[in-house]
Amino acid sequence: MHPEFPGIPATADGSEAVVWVETQISQGACAYPITPSTNMGAGFQAAQAAEKKNLWGEPLFFLELESEHSSASTCEGFALAGGRVTNFTSGQGLVLMKEVLYTIAGKRLPAVFHVGARALTSQALNVHCGHDDVMAVADCGWGIAFAKSCQEAVDLAVILRRVAEEAETPFLCVQDGFLTTHTVENVRLPEPELMAEFVGDPYAMTRLRNLMNPDKPIMSGVVQNQDAYMKGKIGQRVFTSRIPQILSGTMDRYALLTGRRYAPVEAYRLDDAEFDIVGLGSMVETAMATADWIRASRGLRVGVLGITIYRPFPGADIVTALRRVRAITVIERLDNPLAASNPLTLEVKAAFADAATGRDGYPAPAAVPVVHSACAGLGSRDIRPGDFVAAAEEMARGGRRDFVLGIPHAAALVRREDPDVRPPGAFSLRGHSIGGFGSVTTNRVMATLVGDLFGLYVQAYPLYGSEKKGLPTTYYLTVADEPIRFHAELGRVDFVPLNDVNAFNIGDPLAGLVPGGIVFIQCDETDPAAIWTRVPARARAAIRERGLRVLALDTARIARETTRQPDLVQRMQGIVLLGVFLRVAPFVARRGLGETELFAGVERALRKFFGKRGEAVIQENLRAVHRGFAEAIEVEAPAHV
Repeated sequence: MHPEFPGIPATADGSEAVVWVETQISQGACAYPITPSTNMGAGFQAAQAAEKKNLWGEPLFFLELESEHSSASTCEGFALAGGRVTNFTSGQGLVLMKEVLYTIAGKRLPAVFHVGARALTSQALNVHCGHDDVMAVADCGWGIAFAKSCQEAVDLAVILRRVAEEAETPFLCVQDGFLTTHTVENVRLPEPELMAEFVGDPYAMTRLRNLMNPDKPIMSGVVQNQDAYMKGKIGQRVFTSRIPQILSGTMDRYALLTGRRYAPVEAYRLDDAEFDIVGLGSMVETAMATADWIRASRGLRVGVLGITIYRPFPGADIVTALRRVRAITVIERLDNPLAASNPLTLEVKAAFADAATGRDGYPAPAAVPVVHSACAGLGSRDIRPGDFVAAAEEMARGGRRDFVLGIPHAAALVRREDPDVRPPGAFSLRGHSIGGFGSVTTNRVMATLVGDLFGLYVQAYPLYGSEKKGLPTTYYLTVADEPIRFHAELGRVDFVPLNDVNAFNIGDPLAGLVPGGIVFIQCDETDPAAIWTRVPARARAAIRERGLRVLALDTARIARETTRQPDLVQRMQGIVLLGVFLRVAPFVARRGLGETELFAGVERALRKFFGKRGEAVIQENLRAVHRGFAEAIEVEAPAHV
């Protein structure tokens, strides 16, 4: 049976996916930009500036305040007046809101805030992924959901809006900063018709009440003394006790309409598992792919439990899923060594304690499993398949209860093996560039083109620091015939484009490039022999030994000759590279596309990214791609060294 609303096939990152939903179902957003949630706020504001209207014909409202605290307060006022409002925040911004989050929950205001989870500044500032910001506000009375992928981010945006309004409880919709907010993947965007039906017209929603209506006066946010405060606080349980049932019913209805099923927890290969890995966010899909490898290669019966709903905490569901396993490793993106355990570990232990002591609603476990706890991925430190392998082996040998993954430390497990868990036949790229050269945008264009034109699964991810512009930038792209469940830096790649031959002098850009793979070099030489001599001897030896194919082109010259706008020259070098990519990518030949059909698809992708800059810019970019495709130089290794 085909679902009524299967979704609109697209390629998008987590930020774009959320903006797609919120600009259609919300009435307004109040936000203060903070990395890595900024793209969500910028996308909403751009829609508002373009005079976009929501599904019910209302012009969007957007207000940028002077701080995250003020933006949350403004959202509170918007919701108090009966409006459907959203916010986008991360890290310290979320923590700065904390005072207001309590009052939004206490007034039963059904706002939905989107969080690009980010490590909190402690011994240092970091703009990348951590879960300590979300855990810092987990006691504020908000529902909390974690998305594992861009698809989950977009679907949860719809589901949680309906749940929040029916339960009269605000929700945080969390996705991993950069690892999801900035990663391009295949998604099915919810149709406008689905969202209109599923969420409903805000003016027709009796659950959205204007508490400032003088015709229906009500007291809200008043002072309560000894006689009343506790009664009001405990009395709110009439709302919170209903949330699990509302979540379940809403998720079931969404599955019926779309075919995409969600639940508070997602169990993977747990029917016969002896050992289990528990986690939140993007690491879960990597763990699932690794569990398949461990079973096939090591014979250990490993499963994975992904926690989608963190508040209300699904303790009974967790025990039900894990009641037969021997041991569990809970992996968390934060470190709180002064607590008995990190927060998710603590609550998993509490759930089993409740089950073991006969708490109502909990199944009796066969035995309480051994619980191991690991810290990993703080500040987007890479969490690799080899880390999950090490954790599984540590459980199997009955090893230490607390450890860290992915760094050299006395408490760390050694990553002895790091399997490739990409789909079979995947084609991966790792590019080395410089911030400000447009390479990250080019990577997004490549992913969009491949996803839309070839119907393949894609995943594009940028890797850079807070000091991006002018310094080295790495970007990744994987293309496959199957969904890509690998959310980590690529250790095995088929194509390495280099923005500058100098990349050989600051590292080993050929690391992980498969035998017979392809390397592209930006070079101002046109003679293949002269290009070859520009490559350092160590790299030339590696190219010979591994039989690598070498291409080169002066993308800077082509960019200068192609555009009449000096400010676009630097960035257009990356667009020339798109042409080189299309020349070497194996799936282009497999699809049997002629150049006319191929470049018609290229033009559609360029219009998506550069359409607002005018027809002249689109055509300049299209010429740049054509020239990269046609003019790339093959460099043969000489017969002699």
